[in-house]
Amino acid sequence: MVCSVFTSMVTASLGAGGGVMLLALMAMWVPPAAVIPVHGIIQLGSNAGRMTMTWRHIDWRVIAAFAPGVVLGALAGSLLLVSLPPWAWQLTIALFVLYLCWGPKLPPLALGRGGILAASALTSFISLFVGATGPLVAAFIKQIHEDRFTTVATFATAMTLQHLPKALVFGLAGFVFRDWIGFLAAMIACGFAGTWLGLRLLGRLGNRSFQLIFNVLLTLLAARLLWLAWLQW
Repeated sequence: MVCSVFTSMVTASLGAGGGVMLLALMAMWVPPAAVIPVHGIIQLGSNAGRMTMTWRHIDWRVIAAFAPGVVLGALAGSLLLVSLPPWAWQLTIALFVLYLCWGPKLPPLALGRGGILAASALTSFISLFVGATGPLVAAFIKQIHEDRFTTVATFATAMTLQHLPKALVFGLAGFVFRDWIGFLAAMIACGFAGTWLGLRLLGRLGNRSFQLIFNVLLTLLAARLLWLAWLQW
């Protein structure tokens, strides 16, 4: 519960990173078969709380293009549910994150409705297997917005949509969420508290400082994924 407060505060104030951090921490205590579905519901609640608290800053144009991709990606993932090498996903996500943070800005076409739809479908598909695609989605949205509140609000809404199908997909696959209901409720409540604290901290950052910290944090997350990919290769 303390980890939920802290990681939600990190994401709300710095834009990303809390979801991956929480996933790594939960893997120490939660049974392997339950980590991704339970983490998905916790992140759904955490992001929904952050979305509610920042709704005035949401870029609904981006969300309108993102939402159909979530459905397509989740549908493809639910039909396949294959076991792919973790190092391949980790390497791919890390390289894309590094490019989006430090490479040349994506062309306008890639940031249009078609590009957003494709990014949404791909990351929604991957999220069913690796759990936390937040850094990749965050790095993509960062290419579109420079305002820190718009980045955080739009990212939270996108991730809320992306985690929503997980409950249905894993429920249909046989995962019993009711066995975890007390734990889930406590983690989501603590995540809401962490979001409130993080948004207070975000208000003290300027856009330039936020962008620099955001890029550095995503780079560290990408480096961690590269290291994990190397260990599992």
